[in-house]
This record gives sequence, structure tokens and C-alpha cells, in this order.
Amino acid sequence: MLITLLGTAPAAAENDRAAAGQASRLPGAQDPRVLVFHGADAPEDRTRAGVEAVEALGAEGPAAERFAVESTDDPSVFTPTELTAFNAVVFLSAEGAVLDAAQESALQNYVRSGGGFVGVHDAARAQPESEWFTGLIGSRPDAGSPADPQRAVVEVGDRVNPATRGLPLEWARNDVWFDWESNPTGEVHTVARVRERTYEPGEDAEGWDHPISWCRDYDGGRSFYTGMGGTEASFGEANFRKHLRGALLWTSRLARADCQATITDNYAAERLTPPNQPEALDQIGEPHGLDIADDGRVFYIGRGGQWSNAPVVTDWNDPDIGLGPGTVHVYDPATEEVTLAASLEVFGNKGGGGELVKIEEGLVGIVLDPDFEDNNWIYLHWTPHSEIDREAHMAERRVSRFTFDPESGQLDLASEAVLLAWPVQIHSCCHAGGGMDFDSEGNLYIATGDTNSSQFSDGYSGNNPEPNHQGVSFADARRTAGNTNNLNGKILRIHPEDDGTYTVPEGNLFTGEEEGGGKTRPEIYVMGVRNPARIAVDPETDWLYAGWVGPDAGEPSSTWGPAKYDTFAVITEAGNRGWPYCMGNRQPYRDRNLPDPTQPLDWYDCDAPRNESPHNDGLVELPPITGNNIWYSPQGGGPDYPRNADGIPSYELDEQELLLPWLTGGGQATMSGPLYRYDEGTASDVAWPAYWDGKWFVGDFYDADQPRHAVVMDPSNAGNGGLPVHAESLDAIIPVGDGGIRNLMDWKFAPDGSLYVLDYGRGFFNADSESALWRITYQGGPATPAPADLARR
Repeated sequence: MLITLLGTAPAAAENDRAAAGQASRLPGAQDPRVLVFHGADAPEDRTRAGVEAVEALGAEGPAAERFAVESTDDPSVFTPTELTAFNAVVFLSAEGAVLDAAQESALQNYVRSGGGFVGVHDAARAQPESEWFTGLIGSRPDAGSPADPQRAVVEVGDRVNPATRGLPLEWARNDVWFDWESNPTGEVHTVARVRERTYEPGEDAEGWDHPISWCRDYDGGRSFYTGMGGTEASFGEANFRKHLRGALLWTSRLARADCQATITDNYAAERLTPPNQPEALDQIGEPHGLDIADDGRVFYIGRGGQWSNAPVVTDWNDPDIGLGPGTVHVYDPATEEVTLAASLEVFGNKGGGGELVKIEEGLVGIVLDPDFEDNNWIYLHWTPHSEIDREAHMAERRVSRFTFDPESGQLDLASEAVLLAWPVQIHSCCHAGGGMDFDSEGNLYIATGDTNSSQFSDGYSGNNPEPNHQGVSFADARRTAGNTNNLNGKILRIHPEDDGTYTVPEGNLFTGEEEGGGKTRPEIYVMGVRNPARIAVDPETDWLYAGWVGPDAGEPSSTWGPAKYDTFAVITEAGNRGWPYCMGNRQPYRDRNLPDPTQPLDWYDCDAPRNESPHNDGLVELPPITGNNIWYSPQGGGPDYPRNADGIPSYELDEQELLLPWLTGGGQATMSGPLYRYDEGTASDVAWPAYWDGKWFVGDFYDADQPRHAVVMDPSNAGNGGLPVHAESLDAIIPVGDGGIRNLMDWKFAPDGSLYVLDYGRGFFNADSESALWRITYQGGPATPAPADLARR
């Protein structure tokens, strides 16, 4: 039998009726009734508790939300005539219940005519031979599911659905937890998941993505299923009753809900830019960042690489060493055309030669002024080729303001005002950072990399003081990220002024006057970050969301410390995020120093780190380190270890616990994304729905097993390293693999609520045929039922 999955059609039909002023002819009446059906052999105590709970829920709340309840174990009620009297049908304690062909046909026609259905727990075992009923439920319990109640944590991912609105983010409760024959994620809209690491899920468990309650618009009607409710005590719990009541309100047409928001077929991903013309950068440069104007135009930059076979100068004696084009392109959605708005001469076209194996300088960041619509100011974070010192192997990184000419569509390079500039080493690899964003007060955040090589510490803490070029170390991040007097390896916060200068807002990490001055930089908001390529400020809270790439060690070491940890963090105030002293949830590295950096010294103290590098010109005693929210290694997400009496982890792989099992590493490079804010006033028909409001998008450059997720944080502990309380994969919405977005470089939501994504392309340090700007839109339609179809209006 064919299972018909209708996502947008019922909603569209209902809205068409409403627009035409037509009366609704849906099952039920203005005085709603709910039918509770249960099996004749169902557990008596649980069944009675469930029926009494539904009856009580029908009598609760405002008069406009009340409904009458009838219950039966007699399947003969399933006739076309009798079912039309009910707004919703509930299957409760229905394991083994079987409707005959005529009775199921009546239920099918009831649903197809717009009726509502609620399945509770073992309703998923009713009608075991019916494919249509399997589609109505969404999945079937696996035969190996645990049979006994266990206490577990439910992650409530949907914060707006009436069935989950107001429930705890992390909801600990006792129940019988089903595994599923097939995971329904992506085909249904999941509102809650059960966290498997909090109980014993059995051999056939789902893993980190274990849906437990979901809904969808199905075959013309509305279906809600919860795998909870497997114990008598469930129906006495206030939160479970709230959950069940919300499901009943939606299915009875007493409330509206969006049950389409995470159904993957409701999203469309479109590549917007074709490949460049041969030996040209007419569509896109080496993708490295984007920002979006209020009118929807997308401004995106190329770092400095050219097309794949373009020549690269690697000889330091050549004046053009590393010379490349830092490009600014503009995509206009109104015309669907791309304009090359600027090409800056940058140092950064480097992919090989000597120590310059992976120089990442160039044009690395872009942000539009908050008043761009009026002043046309654009800020670029870049490394001008004109300022390099070929003998010292030093360059100048700067943040400059330029004026965009809307008439010509060009960036006026002569309009440059340099806000801030500082020295960076370019003798050796890596880490330029680049991300920028504004907060609601007009403060500009600037993410800078530690400009530090990873090749001289076996991939652990970047703290080797020995290698240097003309006295400038390039393998000791204590000189940069761990130095209070250096702007590299930081997130800076300044306030640009109209005259092209800047002031420093209050509340940064330092004042500049510590120890009499000369030891700190007041521009520093966050220190101890390695390579923060992407940052974003939540416009509602002004919290900063950031991610940075970790070092290269493939495994932890009981001598040196943790493996490579790529990191995401919610930053609510100025602080020290650890690199190169501690990573993850404050897991320390081992110190090293001259005369023999191969010999380990003491473990760093994350509460009171000290910078005793010979290259440190800042404070020795540093601010305490704040733990980070998300970290992952090649072994998985959130590695943690037992700690000894001194708080030092064992760093033994066989003792590892993965606190974030939805994450997998390997080759990894964090690309932190935006925190989505849904605009209720938008007239857009492509906006991602309100379900995603407040969710933080975290991803990785790579698309294999690395993260591409939306996560929910607990505001009460997010700023202090609290773990995410919920995560869901975006791989099926932001497509991975061949033909999709393989190398995610940047992503932002536009004013119309659609998502723009830059795909870096294939390989490194060039733009190739896969380098592209993409747009992902929502096609799922509005919430259901339509306003005209509500039972009480």
C-alpha cells in the first residue's frame, strides 16, 4: 500500500479556503470532542490513568481550549458517521488492537478529511500489518526495545510547539523507552528526543538522535505521536500532562502548530553562482566570508588565491612573493547577478614553498556597518601586500573601512580608513582568523588567529619557544594567543567612530593600565583562541558565538595533554578561553621551555595560568580560563577523562567518556555559524520557521562525519561552559557529499530568513569549479490548521 506523505498540501488547501471565506467542513464541531480508544486487553491501571488524564485535560484551561472526552475499547465506533463527530482520535494502551478493513478505511477517511490523531506509547504497536497506520504513527518500536521503566533525560528541542512549549530543556523522567525499527528523523517533525547516555537503551539503540515525540501533517490531517506514557505514573506527571494537552489542542484544532519545520523535503538548496570563466574570478574568489545587507544583497570575499593553475610566487627575493587578489563580490537576489566590486592586492596567495606551506593571510573578514543602508561603509580584515617586510618575514594585518558606491557597484579603494593595524609573522604557517560582527551598541568584534605554526610541538600545545626567524618565534602561541600584550589569537572589541578612528568600550578584558601600563592591550575582549575564523553576535542578547580550530595531535597524551580539540563557545563576557594552556572543559597541557623544549615541565593551572615564555612581553599571571561549550577530537565529541587529586585528566583513551556523542571528528576545522532569530513580521515565504529561533548553527569545513548541527543551549550556564542540551543534524537540509556543499566556509541568515552558505570548493588556496555561493530556503508552508479551520475562532 502506498503511504501518502502530504507536507504542504493540506495547509495550502486550508489557507485557500480561509482566503476565499469558505466555511470549514472538517470533522468535529464548535464544541470539540475527543475519542479515546484503547485495547480491550490493555493494562487496566495504566489505561484508567490515561483516560482520566485526558478527561481532566479536556476540562482544564480557558473555556476556548476545553473539549469533551469519550473513551471506548470497542472498535465498532470506527465508522464514517461516528468518527465525524470527533475533532481528534487518541490511541491509548492500544498494543495489539486491530481494526478490520472497514474500520481502518473509516479512520483513513477521517484523517484525510482533516481529522486529528494522537498516538500514545504502545499505540505504535496497533494495526501491526497496516502500512498506512505505520505512516500515521511515523515508525514502529523495535522488537528489542527495553521493556522496563528507566529514568532518562528528554531533550526538548521544539520550544514553540504547544506540546513542548514551557517544558524543561532537559526533562528527567521515568518511562519505558522504545527503540525504533527505522528512525523517523527527517520524515516527521521531532519535538523531543531521549538522551541515550542517561539510561540503558539496549543493543538496537538509535544513538544520539533518538526521537521520542513527533508530529506531522499527514494524509490531509494532523498526527501527533509520543513514545512516552508507558507507565501509569506518567499520567500523573504535570509536565507529561502538559505535553499531552498540547498535542490534543493541536490535533483537535484548538491550537496551531508548525509540524513541518524539520521535514527535510521542505527545504530547497540552490547553487547561485556558476563556475568562474577560465582564468578569471568573475563569480567568486577563494571563498572566505560573507555578510548580507538589509536589502538582501550578499557581499562575499575571496582570501587571495586564484584559479587552480594560476602561478604562485614563492621566492622571498621576488617582490611579488605571495601576491594575490583579495576579492569582494556582490550577489543581488533581485537580479540574480554577480558583480566583482573590488580586488585588493593582498599577501596570501600561498600554497607551497619553504616554510610557507599554509600561509592563511589575505582578505579574511568582511562586515557591513550597522548603518550601511545610509553610509555604505564596509569593513575588511586583511593583509595588504604593500606592507610586507620580505627580510623580516613580517606583515601588517589591519581592519579598514571602505565606502561602497551603490551607483557603480564598486568599492572605492581610495576611501580606505585604517581603524586598527598590528604586526603578524608570515615566515611560517598559520592562523589568521578573520571573523567580524557588530553588537547592538555598534561595537565591532574582530577575531584574530594566533599566527602560530603547529609543526613544532607534536600537535599538542603550541608552546615551543625555540624556532624563530630573526628573533620572532613562530611556534610559541604564548607569544600571541597567550600574551596579554599582543592582538593575535584574540577576539577584539572596539567601537568605530565616524572619523575613521575607534574607541574602546567598557567591559573588555584589560584596561591597558595593568601593572602601570605597557603589559596589556585594552582592545582585547577574549584571549586564548587559536584560529577563530567565524564569529557571530546574537542581536537579542549581544552574546558572542565563536569557534576555533585546534592543534594536530590525533590522540591524547598522558605526557603532553589532550588531542586536537576544535572548539565552539558562547561568550557572554570578557575572558580567557585557554589556548595554549588549556582546552575543552579546562583540560590542561604540559608546559615546556628553554633550554630543552622536548622535556615536559609542570601541567598548566587552568585556574591561575602563567605565561613564562621567553617571548612574552605581557603579564605573567593571566586571567583564569573559562571552559568551552563544545569540543571534539578525532575520537568524538566532548572527550573527558577521570582526574587525579590535582585535577589532571588521565588522558588515557580507554578511560575516555564522550560527553557529546553527536559529534565526530577526524580532519576538522570549525565553522561556527549564526544564532537564528525568527522575524514574526517578515512577509517572506522562504524564511526558516520559528522552530529554529534561538538555535545556534555549528559546523565544520569538512562534510564527512564532522558537525553540521543546530544546537540548543541553556542560557543559565551557556557562558560558563555548559554543554548543549539538544542537537540535531543539518546534513540533509544543508546537503553534503558530491553535488552538495562539501566544504562549508561561512553561513548567515538573510533578512528574508533564508540561509546563504559559501562552499570553499575543493583543494586549498584557490577558487575552483566547486567554489560557490548557495541559498537554502524553506518551502514547507504555514502552521496548521489554517485560522479559518480552528474549532473555536
